[in-house]
Amino acid sequence: MSSDDSYGGRAPTSHERMTGLPWDASYRDGPAPWDIGRPQQAVVRLADAGRFSGPVLDAGCGSGENALHLASLGLPVLGVDVAETALALARENAGRRGLDVEFEVADAFRLERLGRAFRTVLDCGLFHTFDREERPRYVESLASVTERGGHLYVLCFSDGGPDTGPHPVGKDELRAAFGDGSGWRVAGIEADRIETRHHSHGAPAWNATIERV
Repeated sequence: MSSDDSYGGRAPTSHERMTGLPWDASYRDGPAPWDIGRPQQAVVRLADAGRFSGPVLDAGCGSGENALHLASLGLPVLGVDVAETALALARENAGRRGLDVEFEVADAFRLERLGRAFRTVLDCGLFHTFDREERPRYVESLASVTERGGHLYVLCFSDGGPDTGPHPVGKDELRAAFGDGSGWRVAGIEADRIETRHHSHGAPAWNATIERV
């Protein structure tokens, strides 16, 4: 894969190659389809159940609603994304709400460059944008910044229809990506919903709990 200035010097992802646009373009002309102006209810439920412990990494944080919700609970949170427009929105939201949250530009395939380790990692809507060839690199990147014994929560579009979101993922695909030799163990996968601007009741999703081993 080649790279250019439109992608910040990195190689475009499969989704970007398919659309012909960098992720940042999704935020330039109004809210992105997945930017609902509030945290995902699935994330809120996980937080209410005490499933997050700091420090927390929100990988692919977008405009930061999930990260801001976790920070409002007193958790130290770093949100990362490749879309600088989204991160600018996230910082504005944090300032307006008086919340102390870090937001940085970072490549999901190069998270080790952060030079940090996290007890909990959230992936809300990022995993499903990567194709089968990209997933091993992403999974390895996540492992590089997650403490052993820590947890990763993945909320991704599922193939459980009807009215599925783009890039639906099968449960077997999730298990394969985080299977033997990956540094992870899938503790559970539950059916859930991802709220979007195009799905009045949310799109079918998987909510996976994955342990770093």
